[in-house]
Amino acid sequence: MPTAAVDSRGTDASLVGSHCQYAYCNQLDFLPFRCQSCNQTFCLEHRTEDGHACANKGAWAARKREAELARQGAGAGHRMRDPVTGHRPRPCAADDCKTTVGTSLNPGVHCDRCNRAYCLKHRLCEDHDCANKPPIGARATSAAEAASAAAEGARSALERFRLWGLAKKQKAKDSLASASASVGGAKKQSNAARLVAVNALKKTAKGDAKLPPEKRVYLYVEAEATTTRSKIPKGDFFYSRDWKVGKLLDAAAKSLQVPNLNNQSDAEEDRLRVFHVEGGRLLEFNEVVGDVLQSGNTVVLLRGVGPPPDLIDL
Repeated sequence: MPTAAVDSRGTDASLVGSHCQYAYCNQLDFLPFRCQSCNQTFCLEHRTEDGHACANKGAWAARKREAELARQGAGAGHRMRDPVTGHRPRPCAADDCKTTVGTSLNPGVHCDRCNRAYCLKHRLCEDHDCANKPPIGARATSAAEAASAAAEGARSALERFRLWGLAKKQKAKDSLASASASVGGAKKQSNAARLVAVNALKKTAKGDAKLPPEKRVYLYVEAEATTTRSKIPKGDFFYSRDWKVGKLLDAAAKSLQVPNLNNQSDAEEDRLRVFHVEGGRLLEFNEVVGDVLQSGNTVVLLRGVGPPPDLIDL
């Protein structure tokens, strides 16, 4: 009668593995399966819960489902960055604005002065009340220090514009005097001399030929050499009375070939502004040309002069 094989350790090789615990099976399986629901061992044929009529059917699946639901996602507790802009979405920093910036559709514009992000509607300093917002991350200053610094800056700007306006006004008066002398040397009233100068300006001014004559405002346009690099220092042009000053600035900068970064940078040292010589003040971008300018006036393009101050009494 043959004997069972015995391994090197003296044990019966036929006893390797486990017996199936399903009733009436008890088959010895060298690679048994353990049921995660009832924790019993079964053979290949009875390994499934239905195959061995599991007494705790579905327990393992329920535990797995609960564990998956309890596990937090990769971005749980964190605001994910937009894959295009690389920034986290956040609301526009302007008061009462609910627009979300930092997304691929609305990346937003960062203000270097107050260190906040704004939507396109509030990207300009005047639109988000930048002057009254303390810069984020800046050293806290007392109210007295802030008021003193603001007053000193205002006095410096006002004095600079006042001297600039006086010089330009004197130049305008000299041109009117020369125009008056050219008409037979007779002494004319200032209105008549101005009319002569405007008529001469109309002959040299350039602009959109499709613009109706009754809608035109004829202006002397210059670019200040100390603040603005211009390929063409000055010229005579006409614009529509219905335009906003911002559109006039864009057209004048293009005509004089002045680099215009107003739509690319919010830094004040890069921004162009329009100075009205006769009015002695900087014009707001949203003012209407026909309301603040008249034919024969002189406007000057300045860069890095700050937001428009109050009306200057020259």
